[in-house]
Order: sequence, then structure tokens, then C-alpha cells
Amino acid sequence: MQSTEQKIERAALAGLAAASMDERERSTDISLAELAALVETAGGQPVVTLLQNKPTPDPRTFLGEGKVAELRELIVANDCDLAVFDNELSPSQMRVLEEELGVRVLDRSGLILDIFAQRAQTREGQLQVELAQYQYLLPRLTGMWTHLVRQTASGGSSPIGTRGPGETQLETDRRHIRRKIQKLQAELEDVRKIRRTQRRRREKNALPVVALVGYTNAGKSTLLNCLTGSDIPANDRLFDTLDTTTRRWRIDAAQEVLLSDTVGFIRKLPTHLVEAFKATLEELTYADVLLHVIDLSNPEWEAQAEVVDRLIDQLGAAHTPCI
Repeated sequence: MQSTEQKIERAALAGLAAASMDERERSTDISLAELAALVETAGGQPVVTLLQNKPTPDPRTFLGEGKVAELRELIVANDCDLAVFDNELSPSQMRVLEEELGVRVLDRSGLILDIFAQRAQTREGQLQVELAQYQYLLPRLTGMWTHLVRQTASGGSSPIGTRGPGETQLETDRRHIRRKIQKLQAELEDVRKIRRTQRRRREKNALPVVALVGYTNAGKSTLLNCLTGSDIPANDRLFDTLDTTTRRWRIDAAQEVLLSDTVGFIRKLPTHLVEAFKATLEELTYADVLLHVIDLSNPEWEAQAEVVDRLIDQLGAAHTPCI
């Protein structure tokens, strides 16, 4: 989100709680506060928030027409650089909102992808983020290329070398992105094969594997450091850990295990992001025990624990003993 000049972008936050939406997808004051923390994590500054309650989302602008006008006034009055929505927007809604609001528009998925792109350190993490970004970008290309026209000849006025059947730049880019997605999927499959080989070696060593799971910023890395005497980074910010870290943990004189720290979960984690990070997240399905880390000082800890349990089930790890 930050420019090359390190200008801190000012963000207007918006959310919708529609009765027709799944309860878990509705925006609340709590989910908007979490969105503000995500904006800060991405390097931005949340300056104003708008929440609307209405029966159904507007198919064109998501928010109602009056609320879009109100949001535009807030953006102008607070000198905002972008608008960030707490909900998932369709490509056409994002396109229309950018025209109506006069600033760049991000939804929650796009914001989380931005943070993941900043945090990915290893080649595996970078591959997974890149795959998720391309999967997110593909259906949104239309809005990015509305300013381009077909290269097909029109009335004989096309430049030399561009006449003939031709194709749109949009179609060219779609093909390019699909090829990139296929290439990244193949590379990540190689990563998964390497992980399977590593797991077989661990099994030969007969050391049980305990995987730490939990909501983002719940304290998994801090706990790993405390139990193993490690010094992996454990900062008080969302998604500080993206890549799996494994350390030996000697429980007592007779028992030693491998303790793994994995990426944290969050509400409304984009489906394509979960899919892209399968190479990392499938480690949970091979663990002998899951250790669910919960921050009881957070007033939302019960809801956060439910999010984690739901994603564990989604990843096919519900059969693994969890404490």
C-alpha cells in the first residue's frame, strides 16, 4: 500500500451488514476494528469508518446509493487516498465504486493479499502469495483495461501492423495470467513433494509433530520461543508469521517432539489464499497433535477460536487430536 516515497496512505473503511448475508460475512464494529488493524499492518492509516445496515447488498455498488454518496463526502473531507471494504466485492462493484468514489478501492481479500506479499520471506511463501494474487487478479482484469480498445481493424484507420483479426489486450493478459497460474501451481506441487519427503524423514526419526494453530497474533511464535528457547520474530502485529518454522521441544528427559509454528487464521480468509497456501497449511493434516493457541485477553477469543476450528475442518485436519 505504501508508495516508493513511503507516503502513508489515508484509508476510509466501509462495511455492510445485510440481513441476506451469511452472519459470518456481515460487517460489525468488531470486524471493522480488525480491518483498521489490517490497514495499519499494511502501512496505511485508517481515518474514517462507515457501516451500513440494509436488507441486501446493492448489486451495482454494494452499499446503497445514499451511503456511497456519504462515503464519497467522507473521503473528500478527510483527504483519503483509498477506500477499503470489509466485505468481498465483485470485480464490477469494485470498478463502479472507484468511479463513484474517485479513489482506489480495495476489499478485505485484496488487503490481506497485500500484507501477505509484504510478509513472505521464503521462496515457498512468495510462490504461494504470487499464486493467490494472480487468482484474485484474473476476474478483475476487465476493469483494469477499460481504457484499451480492440486492435481489430476499424474503418481502415488502424495502424500498420495491427490490422487483421487481432485480439484484445485483455484477452492477451488473461492468457498470460492463466499460464502464470499453471506454472506457479506446478512449482508449488514440487514444493509439496519436497515437504512429503521431509515428512517421511521425520517419521523415520520417530519424533511426534505438534503443530501450533491459532488466530493471527494470538501468540503462537511467542509460545514456540518460550518452549524451545528459540528467538524467531514474535512481533505484536497481524500475520507476522507466514512460513512454517519447526523446532525441537524437549518436554522432559524421556520425550522430545517437533514443534511447528504456522500461519495464523483470520475472519473471512480468502478462499483462494487458503488454496494457494495448501503446501504450508497441509502440514496440519500430518501433525500428530494440534495445539490451539488462544489469547484469552482478547474479548473476541471465543469467536476467534470458532474461526480457527472452522478452518481446521476446511483443511481436512479435524481428525487430528487438538488441545
